Amino acid sequence: MVSKREAGRVIPSVDGLVTGEKGLALVVRVADCGPVWLYCGQTGAIGLVHSGRKGTELGVVRVAIRTMREKFGCDSEKMVAVLGPCIRPPHYDVPFADEIVRQLRAEGVGEIVDTKLCTASDPQKFYSYRAEKGKTGRHFAMLSG
Repeated sequence: MVSKREAGRVIPSVDGLVTGEKGLALVVRVADCGPVWLYCGQTGAIGLVHSGRKGTELGVVRVAIRTMREKFGCDSEKMVAVLGPCIRPPHYDVPFADEIVRQLRAEGVGEIVDTKLCTASDPQKFYSYRAEKGKTGRHFAMLSG
């Protein structure tokens, strides 16, 4: 959970950020992992998650949604989730993007948008750690409430 006390600071070693405070911007860096934007239309709470293979296996998106429900009173049916560009088959053998969507559905998220974009498919548009063999930039995903 992020509050105004953390505004402007880097919060190391986390894969997800959530806040119920207005006026804060959340930012995560990704290359092939999936950025997941979460918005609760009922309360205005927001979340931003970095979810790759490992994070998806650990359920980081589910944890963010549950935290938003418990801490901010969000109703999952009133939430919107967007899964951004990430590496997908055939460029990566683990279909973690599909699992993220399954987890969003299992948590009862009312509206789910999957961009279906693959970072490794279009090197002119996206950075891909795997496709560029580790010598690449990063995308920044941002969400402000």
